Amino acid sequence: MLTRFSVIGSLLLFCSFPTPAIDQSYGPDYTCFQEAGPYTPQIDIGSDMAVVYGVNDTFADRVAQWREKGYSIGMMTGIAWGGYDDYYQTPDGFKKDEVQTTKSGRLYMHGNSTTVGYNVPTDAYIQYIKKVVEPVVDLGAQAIFLEEPEYWAETGWSNAFKREWELFYGEPWQEPDSSVDAQYRASKLKYELYFKALREVFLHIKQRAAEQGKSVDCVVPTHSLNSYSHWRIVSPMSHLMDLKEMDGYIAQVWTGTARSATMYRGLLKERTFEGGFLEYSQMLAMVRPTGRKVWFLADPIEDNPNYSWNNYKLNYECTVISSLMWPEVHRFEVMPWPSRIFQGTYPKVDMDTKSGEREGIPADYATELLSVINALNDMDQKVVEYDTGTRGIGVLVSDTLMFQRAAPKPSNIHLSHLYGLAMPLLKHGIPVELIQMENLPQPHVLDNIKVLLLTYEGQKPLKPEYHEVLNNWVRDGGRLLFIDDGEDPYNHVREWWNKQGTIKRTPEKDLFERMEIPDEAGQTPVQTGKGWVRIHKKAPSRIAKEAHGADELMRLVTAMLGKTGETLRTQNYLKLRRGPYVIASVMDESVSEAPLIITGRFVDILDPMLPIIHEKTLLPNQRTLLYDLEWAENNIGGAKVAAAACRVREEVSGNGVLTFVTRGPAATRARVRVLLPDTPTAITAVPGVFVGQEWDKESKTLWLDFDNQAADVRFTIRYGS
Repeated sequence: MLTRFSVIGSLLLFCSFPTPAIDQSYGPDYTCFQEAGPYTPQIDIGSDMAVVYGVNDTFADRVAQWREKGYSIGMMTGIAWGGYDDYYQTPDGFKKDEVQTTKSGRLYMHGNSTTVGYNVPTDAYIQYIKKVVEPVVDLGAQAIFLEEPEYWAETGWSNAFKREWELFYGEPWQEPDSSVDAQYRASKLKYELYFKALREVFLHIKQRAAEQGKSVDCVVPTHSLNSYSHWRIVSPMSHLMDLKEMDGYIAQVWTGTARSATMYRGLLKERTFEGGFLEYSQMLAMVRPTGRKVWFLADPIEDNPNYSWNNYKLNYECTVISSLMWPEVHRFEVMPWPSRIFQGTYPKVDMDTKSGEREGIPADYATELLSVINALNDMDQKVVEYDTGTRGIGVLVSDTLMFQRAAPKPSNIHLSHLYGLAMPLLKHGIPVELIQMENLPQPHVLDNIKVLLLTYEGQKPLKPEYHEVLNNWVRDGGRLLFIDDGEDPYNHVREWWNKQGTIKRTPEKDLFERMEIPDEAGQTPVQTGKGWVRIHKKAPSRIAKEAHGADELMRLVTAMLGKTGETLRTQNYLKLRRGPYVIASVMDESVSEAPLIITGRFVDILDPMLPIIHEKTLLPNQRTLLYDLEWAENNIGGAKVAAAACRVREEVSGNGVLTFVTRGPAATRARVRVLLPDTPTAITAVPGVFVGQEWDKESKTLWLDFDNQAADVRFTIRYGS
């Protein structure tokens, strides 16, 4: 039963609380966004940190504007590209020698730019970037984000790269497409070049900050290993964990990466939820053993400006829900470029580039986004409950996935050597963990893994230590399923396992000699020590192409898990509780078409009206984010803001009074659902705003509806007698 009453207050009688003096000590960083422009009320989304993009003559002013509004300050700029005209332009013209170059002589430029190229990080370029970041340290930014250390796989013909090859290898440069060995070595060099660049720049940042009595986080926003490999880009990825000056990553996962088409059961199509899930899994794998920070990014739109808002909304929900399936992570970049979201226009029909009919963000989508963002601020929850298929199934991935992506013999175009192993598990409701091979020497990396899948199709082990770790893990009771037909030509590049090409030996051979595995392991699991090994002589990329390939893989995993005495549990959904939040996704192409029915008393956060629901039915390829009111009542108690399409801070309850402060972008609509132990008797808002409201006695919630203000509005709600 809904009843209505008036807000006690006035539009004019109350004044805003003054903005508190800025505390020069560092503030929270759980949520952030990046923005290149100045502060405007239309993009005041209230996250912890504003990451000010680009260093130019307006940088100090932009920092001051965001800082004045109460934001912690970070700075982001590209490490491989950026607005660096003063470096690229010389008296003789554009500095072509240092731009990544293909065999045809094409210069790799950023986007449609004619002046911003993807650079070869020479010593001169590294010194230039050090100068770029110095004023950022001096202005007291608490974090510096150097994004996207990217080197394109099909490049390697610039004069600067040729010089770096000779310095690194001590031998004449080879055309990268002249042999698989040359391609592998070219990619390995690209990997090391941006590792060196970030090492030197981060060290410079830390030293300059220390000289001023400051500390600065050094962070790399980067695509996932899955995405870079798929898109044929080389980046240092987990190698950066070797830098003590490196504080963490932003996992740049969004619709544009997650929707990259994948092959499953012979069908190539977009699988955005699954793609996002596996990307986030990999990014977490890089930091999990180290305790360093990672922010998960999801983008309400994407770089391609030609989709409709409905398309963006569907795929945003896929990625943000997949990001929430990893409860170890509670830091989020809630969006990049809020100006292009709240102030941009996009086609009414997908890929309509001719009619000129474009529209700004629909009001309901803006409200939904703000509700999700406020929930992201509250995701550091200690109570976690899983409703999934069997946990503890892992797939090993290596940074070398990026080393085999270009001519003369690139690995599978759709990255099916990865997805052929990981996608069947996920489609069967198993929250598969991608395990970063380069982290194997770290303690406890495999502690919770029951069955580990490995292939050397499309990737190789960078160090022999990884094989020794795997050998010890299996002998101590681990179960390794090796799936590979042995036909990858990169097995014969000059590397440690064949003594730099002086003997005929593959990485697989080295691994199984250490384990003392006989040939019959190819037909049946073989025990070694307390553990088991099974070799299945088939390429994972072939498994992905075959209609029944996934069934074949699942039989193998089931048999290996059976060696632990455990039965593999499969289902068509993933469901997770994070405190009061219930996150769920039902997958298509799964074990059944059955709906998932969730019952209780919830707020539906993905609905812009924030309705109360008692039953949520999810069909295949549908997702949800719910706030569980019964759980909150039983575990949090008292009065609580359950959901809000605005940033909620300073929430205090007691003695029949709940107070909180809201803030949100101008020209957007706020809706707030408040859980109360008793009937509300009065509401005040300072400064006064017109507020629609409804009390729902059955759900014990008060619903508020008002225009967001790009300023603090303090609500006081009195309830009971």
